[in-house]
Amino acid sequence: MMKQIAICLGLLSLAACGPAQNDPGPGGVTVGEAKALDEAAEMLDERNVRPEDVAKETDAAQ
Repeated sequence: MMKQIAICLGLLSLAACGPAQNDPGPGGVTVGEAKALDEAAEMLDERNVRPEDVAKETDAAQ
């Protein structure tokens, strides 16, 4: 019984492991910086206007 509990606790502790915010990440930046850059890029992509929408607005204004 104690051996099963020890195995379960060991597996749970390994499941909680992951990269820390200051661990090296892709491209020479930290994991936290990479995440912030990804979020910023996503926000910029959401703000971009599609060319089709601009054409529709121009046609509607005329």
